[in-house]
Amino acid sequence: MTELGARVASIAAEAGRLAMSRWRTDFKRWEKVPGSPVCEVDLEVDSFLRDQLMALAPDAGWLSEETVDSAERLGRERVWVVDPIDGTRDYIRGRTGWAVAVALVERGYPVIGVLDAPARNEHWVAEMGLGARRNGAKIAAARREVLAGARVPADQLPRVDSDLVAVTKPNSIALRIAMVAAGEADLVASLRWGNEWDIAAAILIARESGAAVSDALGEPLSFNSPDAEAFGVLASVPGIHRAAVERLRERALTAIER
Repeated sequence: MTELGARVASIAAEAGRLAMSRWRTDFKRWEKVPGSPVCEVDLEVDSFLRDQLMALAPDAGWLSEETVDSAERLGRERVWVVDPIDGTRDYIRGRTGWAVAVALVERGYPVIGVLDAPARNEHWVAEMGLGARRNGAKIAAARREVLAGARVPADQLPRVDSDLVAVTKPNSIALRIAMVAAGEADLVASLRWGNEWDIAAAILIARESGAAVSDALGEPLSFNSPDAEAFGVLASVPGIHRAAVERLRERALTAIER
């Protein structure tokens, strides 16, 4: 790793320890809007990350789920894109499917991505051009050429996708994408508008593992957009990516029109 990458990984791990120290304890929690939980630990971890990361790269902008957004970031070449606890629902419920997610985005593309998931004893790191690792070991996406039989992190698959295989699904979409990077799943797809902070770090981890990534319609993903949103995400082993886009296209187009 580069010196900067190592420092970002260390800060994310420290943030993970902070979150872990409060996990399964009594803390305040509420809903920002119906169906969108948040807790006081989200805010504590967000504050810690902002202090540490902005000190590390003061020239960078800031985009985080738990910080009021500012258009000032749009004029910056580099931007920190952060979700202090991705998978807050699992965190609040005492489940393990959550992670601290940190990405450094440069000119629209993640160049450093870190997921720290201490409840799962997992620390994921990727740098552009340097590969992806989990707990220090290099990871690689699986090989598959046929969509049928592909492993998908899901609680339940729709009947139309009954030829796919459901595997354990963490609440954190970043961790689901990381499962593709590690060869533990073959396909992750979201067919709705989502926030950049949910996926920026994991997208780099997937790319550096050899996985294919795009939005829900198969178009390239870029980050630090004015709305900080992307229409879905599709991460898969390379051999089935085109087939997955084709299968999901009509559903994706219908979702956009709603």
